[in-house]
Amino acid sequence: MDIDAKKWLSGMSPAELGTVAADAGLRPFAARQIADWLYKKRAADIAAMTNLSLAARRRLDELGYTAGRIEPCEVQVSKDGTKKYLFATLGGRYIESVYIPDGERATLCVSSQAGCRMGCRFCMTGRQGLQHHLTAGEIVNQVLAVPESERLTNIVFMGMGEPMDNLENVLRAVDILTSDWGLGWSPTRITVSTIGVIPAMERLLRETKVHLAVSLHDPFDEERRELMPVQNKYPIREVTAALRNFDFSHQRRLSFEYIVFGGVNDSPRHVEGLVRLLKGLDCRINLIRFHAIPDSPLKGASPERIRWMNGALNAAGITTTTRSSRGEDILAACGLLSTQSHNRR
Repeated sequence: MDIDAKKWLSGMSPAELGTVAADAGLRPFAARQIADWLYKKRAADIAAMTNLSLAARRRLDELGYTAGRIEPCEVQVSKDGTKKYLFATLGGRYIESVYIPDGERATLCVSSQAGCRMGCRFCMTGRQGLQHHLTAGEIVNQVLAVPESERLTNIVFMGMGEPMDNLENVLRAVDILTSDWGLGWSPTRITVSTIGVIPAMERLLRETKVHLAVSLHDPFDEERRELMPVQNKYPIREVTAALRNFDFSHQRRLSFEYIVFGGVNDSPRHVEGLVRLLKGLDCRINLIRFHAIPDSPLKGASPERIRWMNGALNAAGITTTTRSSRGEDILAACGLLSTQSHNRR
């Protein structure tokens, strides 16, 4: 049976696995055994779950279940050690995950959707449109299936898709990543990004303790609208107003992502606008150099301009860092590889 036609155990909670165990005629404790195999022992096949009887494993197979694992089908390696992995999806599309080593830190940037409906002007993934949501199993699969899985120290939901547009599956994936019965990670090792889908963003903040990164990119309404159509529905001033209702003063971190486009959003006026917009919020700004995408008029600001902007924001009292540019030679920051793979297919 093709894996697309099978039912994935990976992505299920113990309660859901309990229902599976009951349907298969297994004892209730089998649910915890299966969860242990999936998330702690990282079994890629039901046959590997050897503390289940052979008859039980055969029964799960007969009922159409599979452990749930898709291995990367392609990898691109940057000269700086960054790796972009391509995964096929259950919906017949492709997604990308990016592994970023940095000293003792090893971060995996995961996708939450195949394609994206948000249409940000600077994003290659947005040109694909939304193809489908990833299941919780497919999200977690990216973490379990990369060769560097055991070395990972951090996960960022900053790959393909808008996580708040697939919130249910993102929440399920975060639960698996952070629960004792799952991978057991601290939520402080996980950052989820959003362009500012307010109701879903507020729910994420209420129901998890992960860090939040908001894609800002311009403090002025009309200019941000030109870059990000979401501004029409969720203006950035309403996003920041909603964030003021949450406490970011302890372990949870709030950051604003700001891609610096040359001649577009890198002026003293933009620095002043950012300071006014974020005044009183316990947050930081991450400046990001733009990785150019094909057929886009947008260009990255010069390193000198980014350094000036960094200094000006810090001087104004907003903690600001500049994210190191990684994997530019393999276009690590966009959906080009998945687009090419789908076109070839």
